[in-house]
Amino acid sequence: MARINKRKLMMQALKLFEKEGQKAFKNAREAILREKFQCTPLKEAIAYFMDNWRDVQHPALLSLACKSVGGHPNIAVEFGTAFVLLTSAADIHDDIIDQSITKNGKLTVLGKFGRNVALLAGDALLFKGLIVLQNACQRLNEVQRQEVMKLTENAFFKIAFAETKEVEHGGKHDLTPEEYLNIFEMKAAVAELTMRIGAIVGGGTSQEINALGNYGRTLGILMAIRDDFIDMFEPEELKNRFKNECLPLPILYAFQDPKIKEKIVFILKKNGICNADAYRIVKIVIETREFQVLKKKIRFMVKKGLDEIRLLNKNFQQTLSIILKASLEDVAI
Repeated sequence: MARINKRKLMMQALKLFEKEGQKAFKNAREAILREKFQCTPLKEAIAYFMDNWRDVQHPALLSLACKSVGGHPNIAVEFGTAFVLLTSAADIHDDIIDQSITKNGKLTVLGKFGRNVALLAGDALLFKGLIVLQNACQRLNEVQRQEVMKLTENAFFKIAFAETKEVEHGGKHDLTPEEYLNIFEMKAAVAELTMRIGAIVGGGTSQEINALGNYGRTLGILMAIRDDFIDMFEPEELKNRFKNECLPLPILYAFQDPKIKEKIVFILKKNGICNADAYRIVKIVIETREFQVLKKKIRFMVKKGLDEIRLLNKNFQQTLSIILKASLEDVAI
């Protein structure tokens, strides 16, 4: 029964993201596809990405933060459009760095169009996103405008630093769980950023801006943990992460036991990893004492995130609570 309830929460969260973020996503897609690219493969690559990876989460968070402090949703859409483009660029560049040929059973832009076209597609989305963001900022006063641009700069620098740290440890399996959680926190800067900006453009108080930003950071970390847990069930993803990236966080926790590490590495070194191998690794991981430590951290983060939004009205507390708790779906806690 608990499993069913969690899935209902995730369905509610996805519907919320779609409702709140679909307009910004549509505007972003139309804005980038209106550009007259001379290079046909580049235009096709961008269209392919926008058709197959639908980021409504970040504009939805921005919209919810804006409305929760009494702001008008229309201004949130303008900023949400910019962040759809910026996060799309980051996703494509991330796939290039990680050498991810497939994702969620589909070819990435890298896998379908090659490294050079993928790099240019990411660049085009990045530049378009910055232009849209700059235009949206014209509706703000000077103090707000400077704050939004500075927050955006800091957040994307954090992501770049996090990616650099991941590259340093890619395929080495020497990263500690604490170090990887620190990388998660830096990557969560985007979720934090969208909620802070939503609160700023909505006219929120300093207390509201900080509370929503902190909630966004917590949510970003929890979503990263959830994605890592799900990756353990995907043989191709596990194989690529073992070879080129950092292993999922739950595995890094299990690696603190040398005997468990030896057992998991033996499986991962096989020429081909099948579904049965992935499930075997999951079973080994969730039965370790170290995984119990991670579970406690997750529960603490959820409580911390819920505490941050207590100053909001009840309706928005409930909405953001659903999203936070839904992030735990498919995580064995």
